[in-house]
Amino acid sequence: MGSPFGIPVYVSWTWLIIAGFITISFQDVFRLPGMGDFEAYGVAFAFAVLLYLSVLLHELAHSVLAKWYGLPVRRITLYLLGGVSEIEKEPPTPGKEFMIAAAGPILSLGLAAVGLLADAFLIDGAGIPEVLIRQLWWSNLIVGVFNLLPGLPLDGGRMLRAGVWKLTASPGRGTVAAGWTGRGLAVVLILVPVALSLLSDRPIDTLQLVWSVVLASFIWMGASQALNVARIRARIPQVNARQLARRAIPVIASTPLSEALRQAAEQKAGAVVVVDHDGRPVAIVNEAAVQATPEHRRPWVEVGALAKSLEPAMVLAADLTGEPLIDAMRESPAAEYLLVERGGEIYGVLTTADVNRVFSGV
Repeated sequence: MGSPFGIPVYVSWTWLIIAGFITISFQDVFRLPGMGDFEAYGVAFAFAVLLYLSVLLHELAHSVLAKWYGLPVRRITLYLLGGVSEIEKEPPTPGKEFMIAAAGPILSLGLAAVGLLADAFLIDGAGIPEVLIRQLWWSNLIVGVFNLLPGLPLDGGRMLRAGVWKLTASPGRGTVAAGWTGRGLAVVLILVPVALSLLSDRPIDTLQLVWSVVLASFIWMGASQALNVARIRARIPQVNARQLARRAIPVIASTPLSEALRQAAEQKAGAVVVVDHDGRPVAIVNEAAVQATPEHRRPWVEVGALAKSLEPAMVLAADLTGEPLIDAMRESPAAEYLLVERGGEIYGVLTTADVNRVFSGV
């Protein structure tokens, strides 16, 4: 829909669902004396568009501040339950995490304050602009307050995460605390309307309960995803290139596959590297291609036919560990990487499958 501040903005088709729901639900609110059905529905739809423009401003507050801090922002997407800013990297400090998270609710509350002041001092009457402004400032107040609730994936949850991160010096502990708080909020969102109905001895409002379940599901899934990410990130320090590397044997491209495998078994190696006649590595034999080659054909297949040429990004330092190693692999996805010492000597081969096994079961 555009790229304000260089940030692409997309609108999901699910927005049409909420736009239709708002249009139908609010047409009575905007039905002024003498107004027909068409006009009432039109004003209600205009309210839906303006409300999501407010949500866009909320998300832009997050994204623009993130870009100010040097964090790349992939895009903003408006969808059924609001909007999401896709910030590609985590803030480096809890303070920046807190400020980025707080920017959205502050913007929404600021819009609510401006609307409230306009309603109180500048607007006199009950025409379409007046009713729209009143509904918009009230809606922005709800959006701002709701997002301040202290549980992931809400902004308040990210602020709580930043606080725990600051106190414990551990972003992982902050994520766990905010994630479980988010799960608690999800449960409360469902229990509150049920409890209020029982205490007041009134039937449960079905529509209210449905929206409570929808919002609770959104928060529960977001919190659960954050907890899963925290468990994965906790294992990143265990990723050590040297420890995960497979010993590799060098062979020339014309070596029969059966002979290369024999040499590998003899030397207890788990990988085969193709070298040129000067001994420089030029390719890595692909494990999946080897396994797909029938045993009776292996004496007649040269290893060069099953090898992937080495690109510069596929050659990694053998002493890489943790986040730098994951980042290097993410920048150039491949099945195998050649690990070399600082002097250029071959250390071994690192496979993506071996790295993935570190995170299996998370």
